[in-house]
Amino acid sequence: MPASPSTARAINDRLALRLLLREGPLTAGQLKQLTGLSRPTVADLVERLTASGLIATAGESGAQRRGPNARLYGIVADRAYLAALDVRMEGVSVLVSDLVGRVLAEASVPIDGDSGTGPAVEQAVALVERAAKEAGAESLHTVGIGAPGLIDPATGELRDTTGLPAWHRRLVAALQERLPDARVVVENETNLAAVAEQRDGAAHDRDTFVLLWLGMGIGAAIVLDGALRRGASGGAGEIGFLPVPGTRGLPSATDCEGGFHSLAGAGAVLELARECGVLGIAGAGEGAGAAELVRWAVAAVAGAGAGVDAGRPDPARAATLGNAPAARFLDTLADRLALGVASVVALLDPGCVVLGGEVGQAGGDELAVRVAERIARMSPLPAEVRPSALGGAAVLRGALLTAQDGAQGELFG
Repeated sequence: MPASPSTARAINDRLALRLLLREGPLTAGQLKQLTGLSRPTVADLVERLTASGLIATAGESGAQRRGPNARLYGIVADRAYLAALDVRMEGVSVLVSDLVGRVLAEASVPIDGDSGTGPAVEQAVALVERAAKEAGAESLHTVGIGAPGLIDPATGELRDTTGLPAWHRRLVAALQERLPDARVVVENETNLAAVAEQRDGAAHDRDTFVLLWLGMGIGAAIVLDGALRRGASGGAGEIGFLPVPGTRGLPSATDCEGGFHSLAGAGAVLELARECGVLGIAGAGEGAGAAELVRWAVAAVAGAGAGVDAGRPDPARAATLGNAPAARFLDTLADRLALGVASVVALLDPGCVVLGGEVGQAGGDELAVRVAERIARMSPLPAEVRPSALGGAAVLRGALLTAQDGAQGELFG
C-alpha cells in the first residue's frame, strides 16, 4: 500500500536530515540529487524543516548562479545538547556535545568510594553540571551513561550487582533528579564499546562480531546481524564468570574469581608479567598498569622498546634483554585469551572477535595474531581476531553515539 501523505513527508524529512548529518550542509539541488525526490518535494521539506527549527541556512555554495539552489542548509546543531558518561570503579569521565556530535567540553574526576555514596554521587553530578556550563548548554536533552554491571532489560535500570560501588546505581537516579528535562539512558560499558567499535572502530565493516573487553574487568558484547544482544536478564557476555582450565577453583554466583576473569583480568595480567620477568626488565615496579606492560612487550618483541609508558626502558636494553621475556609474556597471554575466544566462537560463530579495552588496543596486531593462530588450531569455525581501534575511549564514544541516536530519533521523528 502507498504511504499516506503525512507518512511520506516524515520519511522524506528523515532522509534529508540523515543526509545533512552525514554530508554536512547541502543545497536544495544536492538534496534533490541525493534523495531522488522532485524539486517541489525538496522545496517543501526544506521549508518544513526550517520552520521546525531543525535546519537553517548555513551559507552559500560556490555556484556562480545565485538563487535558492545556491543556498546551503545545515542541521541546527544547538537545537539539543547531549552528555556522555563513562562510569568506572575509580572515577567518572564526561563529555558534552551538540546535536551533530561535536564535542564542546570534556572533564573527568577520580572518585573515592570510601567517602560514601552521597559524596561520590555529588562529585559525579557536579562534574556533569560543570561540563554542561562550560559547553554553553542551558539544558541537556539526553544523557548516555556507560557503567559496569547488568542492565535490567525490562526497566533499563542498572541492577544492584555484588562488587560494584553503591554510588553507581544511585548516580542514574540523581542525574534524573538534577536534570529533570533530560532523558537519561544507561547501558553496560562493554556494549557501548561495541557500538563505538562498529560505528567508528575495528568492526566498522562487520554486522556480526563479538567484542572481548580486556581491562580491570572482563566482559563481552555480542552483535548479531547488526543488533546488540543483551540476553534474557541483560547478562549476555558476562564472560568473566566462564569456567576455564588453569584457574584455582570455580566462579560463584557472586564472585567471578576462578572464572575467565582470573586468567585475563588486569590483576592476572600483572601477575603474569611478574612471572615472565617482564616487570624487572621494564623497570616499571608496582605502578605499571596491564595495558602499559602489554604495550611494552609488543614494542620489545618488535625490537623497538623506546618511549613506552612502563618505565620508558632503554631501547637497546629492551631489544636485547626484553625480547624473550616479552614474547613469552605475549604467548602465554594469548594462550589464556584463546580459552575465552574459543568458547565465544564455538557458541556464536561470530566470524570476528575484537580484543577491546585498553589491553586489547595495547596488544595490537602482535597479540591479535597470536590469539588468531590458537583459535585456528582449536576451532573448525573461521574467526578473524582484530585489536581494538578505540581502546578505553570506546565506552565514552559509545555513550555519546547512543545519546545522539536517541535525541535525533526523537527530534527527527
